[in-house]
Amino acid sequence: MTIKTIACCTDFSDNAEIAFQAALEMAEKFDAALHVLHVLPQPVNPMISDFEVPLIGDAMPQASLDAQKTLILKMEEKMEETFGKRMAHLSERKLVILDGHVSTEIITYLEENNIDMVVLGSYGFSGMGLVIFGSVAKRVAHKAHCSVMIAREKKEA
Repeated sequence: MTIKTIACCTDFSDNAEIAFQAALEMAEKFDAALHVLHVLPQPVNPMISDFEVPLIGDAMPQASLDAQKTLILKMEEKMEETFGKRMAHLSERKLVILDGHVSTEIITYLEENNIDMVVLGSYGFSGMGLVIFGSVAKRVAHKAHCSVMIAREKKEA
């Protein structure tokens, strides 16, 4: 298996940090490019139907567009603070902010950027948490065109 480009998905959780560490080690080992992705999820309100979703794009109010731009700038700063310096020694690195449905945006990015492997953390949702939120890692593992690694914290036996 040739690994030239690795993506790591983060939500800044402890599990995502474990995934980042694994992805960074692999990028160093294989001299691969590392892309760290964060997806700004769409707001979810179970009381709103598909027909009542707020307008997006040209019809979105300017205040909402400005707030979105500010949020993206803040996230870019956080990505640079959290990961940038730790990746500075890599030959190729990217910090990427996406916006939309989390697993869909990740899968699209993987395909469009010819990623060889993606590394994600696992929340370990079960019961109603899994029913309500689903599992991004599960969706990506089933739909990604590339290899998928789900990094977990090693637990004592």
